[in-house]
Amino acid sequence: MKEAAAPLAASPASPASPTTDVAASVRRDRIVALVLEHEFVRVTDLAEIFGVSGVTIRGDLELLDRQGVLRRVRGGAMQVKSAPPAEPSYEVALGDSAIEKIQLARHAAALVSDGESIIIDTGTTTTFLARALVARSDLSDIVVFTNSLRVAVELEPAIPRFSVLVTGGTLRPVTHSLVDPLGAPMLERIHADTVFLGCHGVHLESGVTGVNLLEAELKRRMINASQRQIVLADTAKLGRIGLAPICDLPEVNLLITGAEAPPDFVTAAREHGTAVDLVT
Repeated sequence: MKEAAAPLAASPASPASPTTDVAASVRRDRIVALVLEHEFVRVTDLAEIFGVSGVTIRGDLELLDRQGVLRRVRGGAMQVKSAPPAEPSYEVALGDSAIEKIQLARHAAALVSDGESIIIDTGTTTTFLARALVARSDLSDIVVFTNSLRVAVELEPAIPRFSVLVTGGTLRPVTHSLVDPLGAPMLERIHADTVFLGCHGVHLESGVTGVNLLEAELKRRMINASQRQIVLADTAKLGRIGLAPICDLPEVNLLITGAEAPPDFVTAAREHGTAVDLVT
């Protein structure tokens, strides 16, 4: 049994207040996410994070064990090693739908003008966006904020035309991103022109969602720190719902997706007030 080196820390996406009333189904979804994130979680830590009793948490773990999504062990729970990962590694995701993602990225890069300040989220499509921006030799005086180590490295050849600022925070290895704790202070002090967001899914009712709760919280802070919100999502992500809510669809000014997007989805998104660019 592999135990976490230190107790789990509560985050904005995992309420710690005993008065917080978290629905049982939501609490169990978040427990599964924490197990996938940390490999092992303690009953005492989960009880503190969700503000419920140890008896309640043990009941949750026993139910989730019966469902096969985690393994109940003495004092806590751990991953089911045979279970598929919650999300592909960055390197695997980079190759998925690569041609479409490159097209979306080039389209997004064309929307940036000299002198703009932008936020680029972590993700594979946003990494292609960074490359497309570097390739635009006509661009100058661009200030870029990012929580992605990959994006920052991709942008390095454009310095000094671009100023690149990395948010700081705790490294999340799966996506090479920086998250809380300490991932948000820079974003709370800026007012950027545009944020370019990646995601796990875009759904008409559930909105834009991600896989990881900590990353989703930082994405929400990016939205609050920008005047224009643009989501890049390949067509495979349309209609998909991830664990972690990011924002409602009407909060998105522009959705950039592929030309093969379902017409009914595109029409409904536009009726929600979100502009949609279909890229060929």
